[in-house]
Amino acid sequence: MNNGVQARHSLFAIVGFLVCVELASGILQGYYTPIFSDIADHLEIADADVNWFEAAQLIVSALVVPPLARLGDLVGHKKVLLLSTAVTAIGSWVMAFAPSFSTFLVGAALQGAYVVWLPLEVAIIFRRTADTGRQNQLTRRSAAVLVGALELAVIVGAVTSGALVEATSMTVLLALPAVAVTACFVVIWFGIEDVPGTASGGLDLGGLALVTTAIGLVMGGLVVVRVDGVDSVLAWALVVLGLAALVPFVRYEQRQAEPLIDVRLLRAPGQWPVQLTAFLFGMSVLGAQIPLSTFARTDPDVAGYGLGAGAGFVSTLIGLYVIFLAIGAFTLPLTTRALRARGALVFASLLVAAGYALWLPFHDATWQALVNMAVAGLGSGALVAALPATAAAAAPPHRTGFATGMTNATKTVGGAIASAVFAIALSATGTIDDPTEGHAPLAGYLTVWSVCAVAALAAAVALLAMPRVVAEDADEVLVHS
Repeated sequence: MNNGVQARHSLFAIVGFLVCVELASGILQGYYTPIFSDIADHLEIADADVNWFEAAQLIVSALVVPPLARLGDLVGHKKVLLLSTAVTAIGSWVMAFAPSFSTFLVGAALQGAYVVWLPLEVAIIFRRTADTGRQNQLTRRSAAVLVGALELAVIVGAVTSGALVEATSMTVLLALPAVAVTACFVVIWFGIEDVPGTASGGLDLGGLALVTTAIGLVMGGLVVVRVDGVDSVLAWALVVLGLAALVPFVRYEQRQAEPLIDVRLLRAPGQWPVQLTAFLFGMSVLGAQIPLSTFARTDPDVAGYGLGAGAGFVSTLIGLYVIFLAIGAFTLPLTTRALRARGALVFASLLVAAGYALWLPFHDATWQALVNMAVAGLGSGALVAALPATAAAAAPPHRTGFATGMTNATKTVGGAIASAVFAIALSATGTIDDPTEGHAPLAGYLTVWSVCAVAALAAAVALLAMPRVVAEDADEVLVHS
């Protein structure tokens, strides 16, 4: 009896420390968006080029999750959590004192290491509850607490930066997230027990090198498009080479006993519609946030479009979006009961498509922006909650962790590619190191919203290909999630 009470108290303490980590994560995810236009002015760059910060960060995020998650199993989750937090802190401090676009880009990329925090935290809780007899239940409840803290911190971060942007210097403003992450490192060091890893084997470094090469070539091609224009032969040659590099990567991974990415599983009829949906969904949920922020901050008297809003309104917009994200996630069991799992996912995708399509005719008033993001938020929240669970339902029991993790990875890659494409759509050609300061054309923003809407529609179509047996398994998982 006393041992059970002590175990619960110990778990409560661990979750409490990890909540601090997720508070820092939420601050990072919400803090910068309201002030990206101010960051662009500070660095003397065009609004469109802020998208490259997000693209670089998302690419790093997509690439570090699989190897760091595997490394956590090998050497211990606390050690890897400390490593990723240290890298995130370094990136945050670089961003605070960056004198130029290039330096800030490096800092933003390093900061992307934070994306592995939540998977590592869930792994720590899962292992800590192994002897309780309620491992799955306690892990789910603890994860829900962590996600709740994350969503709250996103709103707090957005409101804080919006309130402080006019009250202090940009260096001080950007230093605050760095302080939060540095404090987070101390919390992990003293608050989380260090347990050795239990897995055997090693890292699939060959697979990591090949997939990094493929993604790097594609992103490099998009950078050249930004610099030299869409008629650049070099740019499209790099994109084609990147796509071609996926062929040896797939062949290599199929020969590995412990592949970085299980391509056989991803090709299964129950997996590819879910993973493709995650990729397409990432274009809007991750790729469109900076364009929305810069559009809202643009003065219509100067550019002929925009909302002329301050950072405070962008903070409000983010807060509303996150609230509707939470509503979409919490009402998922009800939606699933009414529409079944596949119907709920398709409906959520259509809501995202509708939310971004509404931007095309309705973008002249703040109330229109709020309505548009509320609609998109409802669908996005449902997809955020449903995609990992649906992927798990379609995977063998021993591969559920990989399947759920891949929904995050494919979503991140989709967001990274979209961010790069949106940066091109919102800007004219010119050197990235010293781009011409100014506002993007309205046609660029219309392109962003159109891409997001079409991607969500394509996701809805892809989900219709989900096999009936997988959809039935997902029904049970989502109703009781």
